[in-house]
Amino acid sequence: MDYDDSPGAEDSPVSAGYLPSDGDIETGLRPTDLAGFIGQPRVREQLSLVLRGARARGGTPDHILLSGPPGLGKTSLAMIIAGELGTALRITSGPALERAGDLAAMLSNLVAGDVLFIDEIHRMARPAEEMLYLAMEDFRVDVVVGKGPGATSIPLEIAPFTLVGATTRSGALTGPLRDRFGFTGHMDFYEPDELLLIVQRSAQILGVDIDPDAAAEIAGRSRGTPRIANRLLRRVRDYAEVRADGWVTLAVARAALEVYDVDALGLDRLDRAVLSALVRGFGGGPVGVSTLAVAVGEESTTVEEVCEPFLVRAGMVARTPRGRVATAAAWSHLGLTPPPDLAFGALEVRGREPQPTLDLFDR
Repeated sequence: MDYDDSPGAEDSPVSAGYLPSDGDIETGLRPTDLAGFIGQPRVREQLSLVLRGARARGGTPDHILLSGPPGLGKTSLAMIIAGELGTALRITSGPALERAGDLAAMLSNLVAGDVLFIDEIHRMARPAEEMLYLAMEDFRVDVVVGKGPGATSIPLEIAPFTLVGATTRSGALTGPLRDRFGFTGHMDFYEPDELLLIVQRSAQILGVDIDPDAAAEIAGRSRGTPRIANRLLRRVRDYAEVRADGWVTLAVARAALEVYDVDALGLDRLDRAVLSALVRGFGGGPVGVSTLAVAVGEESTTVEEVCEPFLVRAGMVARTPRGRVATAAAWSHLGLTPPPDLAFGALEVRGREPQPTLDLFDR
């Protein structure tokens, strides 16, 4: 589920990770088939061919790896794959598979044709991963009984199955594991028009009366991520029911998102605090991420994993060998005039000497 356990993440409605507050509502908003899945047209087309070909042959499809940032629909696609094949879906996560025995117990209970979904598969323990190699290739596992010189290996046949692995860090996968997947689909961020369709669909399911321009406003502040779009829709719905007549107009949507500190570009309070510290506190950089974290009173991992990816993708922060640098877009977003050397969006600060006092906490 791409749980976001970073400190402070639970306070942000624009965190892409799965939060406990999402509850069962997110499950009810998931599409049930490929035809109803919005966005990712290339991955949908490729998956459709893989699944239809397997059904025509009467066998199991190749093992499938889905990669991409959190909140883009990897878990939904895993559920859809099982639904399209008409088989059961068994769900686990990489961190839960700490020992080879954990995986062996799950594999031995599979029925022919089942889909095994392992979320965050790159975080699986090495002993379990090595057992998975043989299971993926030959549909069997070797269970070691006993210890020391008297230990014996017992081969255990398992039913043919399809493994669907999801990862937010495909580069963290080992080569042997990556090579055993027959199909790899990379999930990209969504376009605003795709998110608009998702917001409108979710509003219909939740029974929310919403104007098209209000739905577009929510979609535009969702960082290209369906999970964030659905979460913002629910927060706007709460505002409309409590402080308005329940109908979500453009004015109501903007007022609600202002209450939740989500600005027109999808930046939240912490994002703006990082930009403000970088621009106003350190003159635009360069400065290290640990120093930025100290300046905003957060953990460095929160700044690096929660805030920085979107700020970099939005073109407001650049990562350079000397540290993080604010681009012209960051200065403009804060209502400030960028320095002359950033007037055209340059991604590095020219003519500035390193500032040793900024590197005391840098990594």
